[in-house]
Amino acid sequence: MTVSGPSSGASAAVSHRARAETRCSGEESSGTSAPAAWSSSRKCTDPSPPARRRAPPMNTALDIRRLTYADLPQVIAIERRAFPTPWSLAMFVLELSKPSGVCLAASAGDELIGYLVCSRYDQVWHLMNVAVDPRRRRAKVATRLISNLFETAGDRLPFTLEVRVSNREAIAMYERFGFRSAGVRRRYYHDNGEDALIMWLEQPVRLSA
Repeated sequence: MTVSGPSSGASAAVSHRARAETRCSGEESSGTSAPAAWSSSRKCTDPSPPARRRAPPMNTALDIRRLTYADLPQVIAIERRAFPTPWSLAMFVLELSKPSGVCLAASAGDELIGYLVCSRYDQVWHLMNVAVDPRRRRAKVATRLISNLFETAGDRLPFTLEVRVSNREAIAMYERFGFRSAGVRRRYYHDNGEDALIMWLEQPVRLSA
């Protein structure tokens, strides 16, 4: 189908992209997209994951900084806890190697608790991966990551993402930032054939963390 967006050129820049969806609890459930070559390697569960042991409360302030190669062992550990078919190490290395992209880490002391990957394609930012350690959810970590993304990337170019149509919590969170629906990609998610809601953002809304 024809997908609406801020402009035909911007839509064309990402229309061939496939998906990868994060899964965060509560107000931080979020879904994003990734290059088509990765579409079969990234799947996300729809049922709630099994109960996990809660981590102790964070006693250190949350720090948002650039993601580095040194963070990748902890990133992969979170990916494997959060997703049944996680991204590979090579995928993260590829994204970190792109000078135009924005890759962020959320850490508390020496502990990495979340991360974000956003790539720039021509004249649009494509939010691809937002993940929070399942034991550290509902602490506004995803909100802090996305807010910092907007500060880092600026507001001169639009943002886009894909999210499962059933992921109401993620859609609500993105709408709070100003994202709006721009169409649907039919049977976008390969694990269960679910449709993806395409969302676009022209001007970010600044949210308090």
